[in-house]
Amino acid sequence: MKHILSIAASALLLSSCSIYSSYKQTEIAPLTVDPYQDTTYRDTIRVAPQWNQVFTDVNLQTLLTKALTSNIDLQIASLSIEQSEALLRTARLAYLPSFMLAPEGGVMSLDKSKASYSYNLPVNAQWEIDLFGKLRNSKEQTRSALLQTREYKKLLQTQVIAALANNYYTLVMLDKQLQITQECVANQKQNLDVIIAMKEAGMQTEAAVNQASANLYNVQASEKDIQKQIRIIENAISLLINETPERITRTDFSQIKGIPVQLNDEVAVVSLSNRPDVRQAEYALRESFYGVNAARSAFYPSLTLGGTAGWTNSAGGFISNPGQLLLSAIGSLTQPLFNRGINQANLKISKARYEQSKLQFHQTLLSAGVEVNDALVLCQNSQSKLIIRQKQVEANQRALDNSLELMKHSSNTYLDVLYAEITLLQSRLVSVSDWFEGVQGKITLYKALGGGSTPE
Repeated sequence: MKHILSIAASALLLSSCSIYSSYKQTEIAPLTVDPYQDTTYRDTIRVAPQWNQVFTDVNLQTLLTKALTSNIDLQIASLSIEQSEALLRTARLAYLPSFMLAPEGGVMSLDKSKASYSYNLPVNAQWEIDLFGKLRNSKEQTRSALLQTREYKKLLQTQVIAALANNYYTLVMLDKQLQITQECVANQKQNLDVIIAMKEAGMQTEAAVNQASANLYNVQASEKDIQKQIRIIENAISLLINETPERITRTDFSQIKGIPVQLNDEVAVVSLSNRPDVRQAEYALRESFYGVNAARSAFYPSLTLGGTAGWTNSAGGFISNPGQLLLSAIGSLTQPLFNRGINQANLKISKARYEQSKLQFHQTLLSAGVEVNDALVLCQNSQSKLIIRQKQVEANQRALDNSLELMKHSSNTYLDVLYAEITLLQSRLVSVSDWFEGVQGKITLYKALGGGSTPE
């Protein structure tokens, strides 16, 4: 027994000199900002706030709460996390000795003599000493896989929030465009009545009446297209919140307060380490790092300690009653001899996977920087473009009013009025699209900065 304890003590000393090495977190260098952006977008870092601080619309918050609790993809991700946590607990238990109770009993009678009963009540124990970090590397690999699943759920959560917010504000935009189109339909009907009356008075031709009718039918067809798009978006939102298709309650366009994301002072572009996809990529790199360590440890021997303790009445060739204490201990050192080629191949594969993980991590960082810059450009341009578009709408409205007056009091044809009406309708619809583009840019920026998730 003393020899076994000596072997265990020596193993613990050797384990401190093992080939195990800890992973060091990758330094994320500052990313280059788009040189075409204003300097107000380059200063310091600001982490995206939580979703309920960004999306303050009451109806949208109700939908987001439903999605975060009922979305199918998020539920699947939660189950994956539970599986990874169970695997990590299993890896931790590998450090502890395993115990097994193996009771035995028998009866023997020779030539009709009195039967003798024998029994063994042993408890077998086995403990693998982690000499060269094999168990520890395996545990760290499992821990890295768990952290990946957690970050994947955060990534899914960010994507669900962004998708739902995009669809919600798309509905608000379509509602406004539908309202504009319906107002245009009403105006077109009035204009058609005026053209018919002017034709009867000899002031317009049959061609003008046909043109007015065709223009009215075209706008009515556009109205149907918008209504179809509204139904499709509502169905998409219902899928995200895991409910059957229904009408989605939303706020009117005139009451929308916008998304409180400040863009006029400082925006986070220096560090993207808070993004779930970046952290997931680094945990994948961490996992492959320990995979290389595990492949190296396969070249070294493993030490296993075993022992048995219990009671027995079978001592060699005779049976004694009462039973006696049974103790035994053994240590084994296993050195791989004929699988060196397999170990070398596994090490080469592990190193290649590690290099792949480094490249994927670098690619994820580059993609994150591009997304942030794209979102900033979208936000910046939409603000100035919306002001210009409003001026265009006002100019088109004045042009339409002037064309109507000229048609009523002069020989001006309906073609000028038709062109002015189409131009005004298009500019009003595009103005609402420009507003949505700005909202979409802020949603994209929120997503690009990590979606408000905080690192553990």
